[in-house]
Amino acid sequence: MAGQFPADFLWGAATSAYQVEGAVRVDGRGETIWDRFSHTSGHIHDGSTGDVACDSYHRYPDDIALLKQLGCRAYRFSTAWARIYPDGYGRLNHVGLDHYERFVDALLAANITPMLTLYHWDLPQALQDKGGWLNRDTISAFAEYTDAVARRLGDRVPFWATINEPWVAAHLGHVLGTHAPGIRNLKTGLQVAHHLLLAHGEATPVIRANAAPGTQVGIVLNLTPCDPATDREEDIRAAARQDGALNRWYLDPLFRGQYPDDVMELYAGAVPETQTMDMAKIATPCDFLGVNYYTRSLVHDASVPPLMAATVEATNAPHTAIGWESYPDGLYEILLRVHRDYNPPAIYITENGAADNAGPDRDGTINDRVRLDYLRGHLPQLNRAIDAGVPLRGYFAWSLMDNFEWAEGYAMRFGLAYMDYSSGERIPKESAHWYTRVIAENELREV
Repeated sequence: MAGQFPADFLWGAATSAYQVEGAVRVDGRGETIWDRFSHTSGHIHDGSTGDVACDSYHRYPDDIALLKQLGCRAYRFSTAWARIYPDGYGRLNHVGLDHYERFVDALLAANITPMLTLYHWDLPQALQDKGGWLNRDTISAFAEYTDAVARRLGDRVPFWATINEPWVAAHLGHVLGTHAPGIRNLKTGLQVAHHLLLAHGEATPVIRANAAPGTQVGIVLNLTPCDPATDREEDIRAAARQDGALNRWYLDPLFRGQYPDDVMELYAGAVPETQTMDMAKIATPCDFLGVNYYTRSLVHDASVPPLMAATVEATNAPHTAIGWESYPDGLYEILLRVHRDYNPPAIYITENGAADNAGPDRDGTINDRVRLDYLRGHLPQLNRAIDAGVPLRGYFAWSLMDNFEWAEGYAMRFGLAYMDYSSGERIPKESAHWYTRVIAENELREV
C-alpha cells in the first residue's frame, strides 16, 4: 500500500529523560525511582543503569543534529521531574529548568517542533519515600511541577503530554514489580493507576492556564489489540477481559468518566478508592490522544486471577528482537477502534518501533532488517486509518537512538540511530535512511 500524507502531518521521533539524559548527579538533579531501582541488584537484565545512557543532558546538540539529519519535523521528549524539583515539590531547581529552556529554544531554532511529556515514569525518590503514586499528595506535587514547567515553556511548546503509559507505570511498577519502584500488589497498582489518571486531569487546566493559545494537551496510552487465540467462546471472552484491563480501564475514564463495569466486577475488592469529583477531573476534555503501539496480545482462557486469561505466543509470524510479534494490522485496528468508540479530537502515534540489535558491518553500514521490515509494514496502516476518517495528525518513531531500555538495560536496541556507548556517536541505521525518505516525500511509494 502506498499513499500521500496530509501536508501538515507531523513526522518525528521520541525518547524519554531517564533513557537518554544520563548526568544523574549533575546540576542539582534529585534521585528518581529508576536510579534506586536500577542500582538494586537483579532488577536490570544486563545489570546496567541510566547513569550515563546517551549523555543527552550534555550532548543534546548532537541529538538535534541527528533529528535534522533524519528530516524529523518534531521531537517528543520528557522532562525529568527530579531535575526541576529534586524533592518532588517545594524547592525549585532553576538550573534544571534553565536546561530545558535552552533545549527547547535549540529545537525551535532548528525548526523542530517540541512535544513535551511531563511524566515518563521517573518519579522523584523523595516522593516515593512518602508513598509515591499511592499517596494522593503526589498529585498535588505533580500539579506544582507542571505549573513550573508550563510557566517557563508554555509560550514555546505547542504539544504537551501529561502522563506516558499509565498502565505500564501502574502494572509493571506496582503489580508485577518488573519496573520501578518494584512493588507487587494488585490493589496498590489499581490505586496508582487511578492517581495517575487523576494527575492528568489536574495538570491539564494548569498547562492551559500557562500556555499560548492553540496549545494542545493530551495523554499517552499504550494500546494493545487483544485477540482470542482460538475461535472458542471461552477464549473470546478471555480476550474481552484482557482488553478491559489493558485498554478500556484507561480509555473509559478519560472519555466516558467511568471505569468499565465488567472490569470493576473482575477486580472486586481491589478497585481503587475514589472521591466525589475524581472521575469528572479525569474526563477533562483533552486536545489529543497519544497512542503507543508495538504489538497485539493473543489471549486464551486460563485460571489466572483476576482476569482468568493469559497470553500466548503467535506462531508462524515475524517477531522483533525482544520477542514481540510484528502485527501491522493491529495498528490500524486500534486506531479505528479508538476513533469509533471514543472519538478523540486528534490522535498522534507517539511511539511505534521495533527492537533490532544489528550492529555495524565492516563498512559501517547497520542493516537493521527487522526494524526496516517492521516500519514498512506499519506505516501503511497510517494511510489506511486516515482514509477511514481517523483524525491522525502525526507519527513519532520509537526511538531516535538506542538507549536505556528500562528492565532490559542496553540489551535491546530500538533506535533509528545506533548508539556507540563508548564514544557517544549516533550512527543512522538503514531504517533511518528509509524513514528520512518517507518524511522528505511525505508519501509511501513502496512497501
